[in-house]
Amino acid sequence: MVPDGKSSVLGIIPARGGSKRIPRKNVKPFCGKPILAYSIEAAKDSLLFDEIMVSTDDEEIAGIARQYGASVPFLRSEATANDYAVIADVLMEVICCYQQNGQKFDYVCCIYPTAPFVTAGKLRSAFQMLQEGVGDGIISITAFSYPPLRGLAVKNDFVQMKWPEYRRARSQDLEPIYHDCGQFLFIRTSALIREKKVFCEKMLGMVLPELEVQDIDTEMDWELAELKYSLLKRWGRL
Repeated sequence: MVPDGKSSVLGIIPARGGSKRIPRKNVKPFCGKPILAYSIEAAKDSLLFDEIMVSTDDEEIAGIARQYGASVPFLRSEATANDYAVIADVLMEVICCYQQNGQKFDYVCCIYPTAPFVTAGKLRSAFQMLQEGVGDGIISITAFSYPPLRGLAVKNDFVQMKWPEYRRARSQDLEPIYHDCGQFLFIRTSALIREKKVFCEKMLGMVLPELEVQDIDTEMDWELAELKYSLLKRWGRL
């Protein structure tokens, strides 16, 4: 779905330079090009955005962002580039900078920089769900592969059920529990400013298949993500 011409949408890709577990993670080559490029290209191909910008504190990242078609109108401040800044702080900083230049947006979309499984189609579908629903935001989620309610805990060296009341429950009878995919989220700018958090009170969820989701925190995660990406491309899923 393309915006109706009345709503303005800002795409923000937060990509700071520091990365402890995978050095230079946001620009590391992934299946032939910097991983950041996939988020930019998906945003461009979706035709949803009035502006696609990368929020970064790093000149190399800024250069790669511009190379693939995103704008970098300013560098991220020191306050939002440290290990303790949360994503809401980053988005709020970007919104404020644009407002100071007289630019306002009705919606903000945060697309994470290490999300090669994001596609233009997913972004369009999510935005349509948000516009047609009653929520203030929508986030990509996926179900846990094993029911957490059947989880185990270790106490005093012994294994026991964390929630023993579900001991006899069949897995298929338990309520599904989901987690954030770390791919993207949309939020109404008014809700972000009002609540100062991205997980707003009226948050919708777009459920993605587990195969199209991969947390990338270690080198092994990275290699697994490349394998999954190659398979999904071969199968025409990306």
